[in-house]
Amino acid sequence: MNLRRVIAGIVENEDINFLLTNRIPRQALTRFMGWFSKIEQPWVRNASIAVWRLFSDLDLSEAKHQHFKSLHDCFIRELKSDARTVDQDPSILVSPCDAIVGMSGSIQDGQVLQAKGFPYALMDLLVDHSLVEQYRHGTYVTLRLTSTMYHRFHAPYDGTVKQVDYVSGDTWNVNPIALKRVEKLFCKNERAVIQMELAPDGQPITLVPVAAVLVASIRLHFLDVLLHLKYRGPNKIRCHASFKKGQEMGWFEHGSTIIVFAPSGFALCDGIVNGSLIKMGQPLLTLPRDTN
Repeated sequence: MNLRRVIAGIVENEDINFLLTNRIPRQALTRFMGWFSKIEQPWVRNASIAVWRLFSDLDLSEAKHQHFKSLHDCFIRELKSDARTVDQDPSILVSPCDAIVGMSGSIQDGQVLQAKGFPYALMDLLVDHSLVEQYRHGTYVTLRLTSTMYHRFHAPYDGTVKQVDYVSGDTWNVNPIALKRVEKLFCKNERAVIQMELAPDGQPITLVPVAAVLVASIRLHFLDVLLHLKYRGPNKIRCHASFKKGQEMGWFEHGSTIIVFAPSGFALCDGIVNGSLIKMGQPLLTLPRDTN
């Protein structure tokens, strides 16, 4: 039997997958991976990328460059300038990243779903009463980046980032197997809460990049700090960073999740359903009609 199929069969077993990716020293392994992935020694780099390609569907054909200094350099690769098309319809808020759509829909009095039967409170995730009130009856979309996807994320609309709240936490795996087993998983993990006001009317949206095992590091171009497990504050970072729709905002060091929150009046675009694939720049939410 093909070795790749054997490994895939083991990984796809839910019990084994959960044990391998969660019942381990998660933070220590994440720190190790952060160090190891940045090694620029050619044989380490080449062997690491080769193993990654052997056991995954890694496709580098859209990458801007085909030579990488390290495994980390491959993780955070840029794409060719024409690899993604950003929908410029002013009534559309686009996906900030390539992803698989997870749970999404209406926020029910401050409660959203992590997985079927696994709700969590906005307050536990956002840790801010004013944000909870903004989105109490709004709309959300969970976007899961797999390890082989393009890991950079972009502005979903023209607007300005006003504040970033960093919330320290754990590094549970965020794959569907863990989401069905670990209650309030997103609320336990390392994350950043990015508050943005859309142009020209100041409508709020919030992006929550959530770190995970082997990740736990988020780079935002408009901040001069790297948000990671050793970051010690400040936890509330005021800023005034303007972006155009589709402009790059930052990246994950590996795959993870971004949860998008919008207030009442926004609606999911057609085709945004659990398990569907979306690319950066494709329609995600429609804006309220009286704002465009």
